[in-house]
Parts: sequence; structure tokens; C-alpha cells
Amino acid sequence: MARPEKVRLGDLLVQQKLISHDQLHFALEQQKRTGRKVGRVLVDNGFVTEDQISETLAKQLNIPYINLKYYNVNLEIVRRLPENQARRFRALALEDRNGAILVGMNDPTDLFAFDELSRILKRDIDVAVVTEGQLLETIDRVYRRTEEITGLAREISEELGEGYIDFGALSDNVGTEEAPVVKLLQTMFEDAAQVNASDIHIEPQEARLQIRFRIDGALHLQTEADSKIAGSIVLRLKLMSGLDISEKRLPQDGRFNIRVREQAVDVRISSMPTQYGESVVMRLLNQSGSFLTLDKLGMPPDMLKRFREIIHRSNGMVLVTGPTGSGKTTTLYAGLAEINTMDQKIITVEDPVEYRLPGINQVQVNEKIELTFSRVLRSALRQDPDVILVGEMRDTETAQIGMRAAMTGHLVFSTLHTRDSAGTLFRLVDMDVPKYMVASSVQAVLAQRLLRRVCESCGEAHQPTPQEVEWMDAEGVARNDWGTLMHGRGCSHCNGTGYHGRMGVYEMLEMTQELVDATAHEDNTVFIQAARNYLKGKTLMDAALREMKLGHTSIAEVMRISNQVED
Repeated sequence: MARPEKVRLGDLLVQQKLISHDQLHFALEQQKRTGRKVGRVLVDNGFVTEDQISETLAKQLNIPYINLKYYNVNLEIVRRLPENQARRFRALALEDRNGAILVGMNDPTDLFAFDELSRILKRDIDVAVVTEGQLLETIDRVYRRTEEITGLAREISEELGEGYIDFGALSDNVGTEEAPVVKLLQTMFEDAAQVNASDIHIEPQEARLQIRFRIDGALHLQTEADSKIAGSIVLRLKLMSGLDISEKRLPQDGRFNIRVREQAVDVRISSMPTQYGESVVMRLLNQSGSFLTLDKLGMPPDMLKRFREIIHRSNGMVLVTGPTGSGKTTTLYAGLAEINTMDQKIITVEDPVEYRLPGINQVQVNEKIELTFSRVLRSALRQDPDVILVGEMRDTETAQIGMRAAMTGHLVFSTLHTRDSAGTLFRLVDMDVPKYMVASSVQAVLAQRLLRRVCESCGEAHQPTPQEVEWMDAEGVARNDWGTLMHGRGCSHCNGTGYHGRMGVYEMLEMTQELVDATAHEDNTVFIQAARNYLKGKTLMDAALREMKLGHTSIAEVMRISNQVED
């Protein structure tokens, strides 16, 4: 293919009536001042979209426009172009076409980039236009560090040889940047950040070391290595988190902070002795990532309106319930961010502090020095707060102090591990909180789950299996009301899982007068029946089935969460 012609993007967009002369003039001024490209300035200011720019360039240059969201890349061909060159030239090698390589470029008129790409790939190249946002997302996804991690693990294994590990010598020189263990860990954290992993699991097995990432709530194998390197990795992680390196018989917990890809990440580490060595799990909390606002959580509009009204009250307790990893803290912080104003004193008591929110006072619980939930909560009440967030109602004392605070003019947020909203009040009663206190304190209980989304890139119509049909019949879903059943085929975008990203589903039990009266009744079934009547058509399962019918999630996902919700 001949080199593309040089075109003036701004003039082209004006000609196509996508932007005005004034907008182009503004963008050119910004370009002179900041050095940013005209196209980037126009997109950032909302004058035009990336798709419009790409489609206009493609039409003008008579070359294809490729939407990478629906393009299944060939990893072998992509990696012919090194990652740093792909990022530098905003380009991606896509296909081998009869001796020429099809390259997706954000700016196909960049003649220097075209010549450099031809030189690096040592082939003729054909050019297609891709948007910058999708290009960078794809680069993040396809240039995974798997091979690098496996190679470094092999290098450490060779260095250690067949003899015993000299922990003393290793701990002396492990601080050098060149140490393979350090490089392995750094690469592992970079890869985890790249795929938005929430946890890293390092698990020694009989014959190998297994490293897995938790992505969108499911574990995926990252790499397997020689089991003899496990000790070196665990030792380095213990040194980083200030744990006792000589203690291998007892579980230990610690934390450390690292910077990965220009982001601050708080790492919570837990080590546990297993049959073949110490197993380590690390929870990654991205401190620079912004959390979701209430509008972005995906609550139905009527529920969102009521939830907003409740969190603006001056007293009472708001509980969010669900299993570990169901997004409870994210929901609470979205609520806190909304009421975080200069006239509100907000104190949080957490273990761990998962988000940083400017303007509020966050306290980290530390059991080792007896800085417990109940102790911090008592102290917090003497700090004249308006709003208190208690990370979790773990024991009777914490629950009772929280309830009293809610009754004496404070708004209290907290979480509980219960199956649904109706069962939450009985859980509090089981924790020896008096019924009258529960009835007069709790304003609302929000139960939630996270459902994996069907991958947009490989989602396709799904014919339900006999078991799925039987389950839907049992749930009372009429066959003419199945809606658009979808599933993901599995592609490079979703690592072959068929899912990409997650969404929240919710049910909210607001304590009406009828429910407050039912709480006081000695027979618990009176309250259960009243709660069922209130939630009719608005339960967690109703919300999950609605997302399934719209094609946002699969039957398999809804069946998975139904096991957590129902008896």
C-alpha cells in the first residue's frame, strides 16, 4: 500500500460540518499552548467523538475503519510489534494479509509512524483507522505479562538450583532492582493492574507453584512455576509488608503500598501455612481509582430516589448486606460522597480502609493493639460526628453501640453478611440487639449482588439447556417472557470467559410503619410475610431476571446468585 496522504484533520472536520470554525480555532490555540494533538483537544472538549474522527479519516483516505470492540485480535500477529512501539505510534498489528500486515492506527496520516512501523515489521503494511480509546484498551489487554512472569520464575528457579534456599543471603541482596524476585513481583502487579484484578493468589502445590488472579469475581490461572521458588517470593512479600520472616507455622496479615502504572495501590496481604508451604493472598485496593457515584451503580430510578432521601436524613441506620465481594463498600461510599459537604462531620471505622475520600475522617481498625471496632466507635461518638460509617457489624458490642448512635441523632451506615434484606433484622436480634432498638433505628436495608455482564464483543443469542429451562419454569418465568437470552462465546476481549465487567442488582426494604409494627411481634413469620408483601416484584431475583431478559447477563449467572439468595 502507498503511504497515506497528509490531511489537515481540523479542516476536514469543518468541511464535514462536524465542528465549527470557532471550535477549530479554539483547538489550534490549545494545541499551541499544550502540545496536545488537535483531535485530542476536540474530543476532550466534547466538540466531536473519537468514532466521528475515525470514520471521517477512513472515508477521506479510503481505508477501512475497524471497531476494536467487536474485533477478535490474533495475539501472535499483535506481538510482532513490541508494546513500547505500539504505545508510541498508537498502532496495533491486526492481520497478515497475503504478505502485508494490516495495522490499525489512531492517526494514519502520521507518515513518520507509517515508515517506522514498516521498518519494525519488515513487511509492507496496509492501514486501517481505530479510535485511540479502544486502541489503548486493547494494548492493555493483549500485551499481558504472562510470558515475562513465567520467564522470570524460570530464572529464579535456575538461580536457586537444586540445593537449599539460603534465606539469609537472599534477604541481603533482594533489594537490588535486578533481583529476579523483585522483577517477577513488579511484573505480576503490573499485569494484575492491567486486567483490573482484585486479588492475587500465590499457592504452592505438590509439584508446582500456582499464581491466580481474581477478575470480575472469578479466579483465572496466571502462570505456573517451579514450586521451589515459592519460598523466595513469600519471603520478599513478608519483607515488603513488615511480617515476621522466621514465622512460617502461623497465619500472618500485613499491608504495603506500591505504585503500579502511575497508580497508588494499597496491598493487603494474608499468609497461611499449607501442606506444601505458605499460601499468600493479596487484595489490591487502587487508591487513585475513583469510585462510582450513586447514579452509576445501576439502581432502578425509583429505588435510587428513595435511597437518596434516606441518606439525607439526620439520624437512623442504613444497612447494606450481601456476601464478601458483592460491592457493599462501593455502594456505601457512593452514598457518603453524595452527603460529604462542609457542614457534615463524617467518621468511618473500617478494616481495611478501601477508598480514600477527601474531607472525611477515616480510621483503620487494628486488632493487634486492641483498636477494635467497638473501641473506635465509642471514641468516634465523642468526636461530635453527624455521620458514621462502621465497616462491618461484627459483634454484639459494635452492633449495640451503632444502634444507640442511630437513635441519638446520628446517621449510621454499616454492612452485614446476610442473604437478603428481610433476614438482616433477625441477624441483629441474634446478635442480642433488642427488638425495640432494631425497629426504631433501622431506616432501610439494601441487599445487593454483582452479576457478570455478557461480553459485548462476543455476546450471541443463547438456546437454553434443558436444566436451564427446568430452572426457569420452577422460577415461574413464562416461556413467552424470556426476553433476549444471551451468552458470551469467549474471545480475546474477555480472556475466553464470555463475560466482561459486572453490574449490581439490588432490593431495598424500607422500614414503613407496618414493618416496624411487625418487628415487635413475637412471631417472626409476621414480619417475614409483611416484608414479602413489601418486596413483591422488587426482590434481588426479580432484578437479576430483568437483567437476563434484557440480554445483559446470562441464565447461568442468574442461577449462580439464586443459590445465594434462596433457601
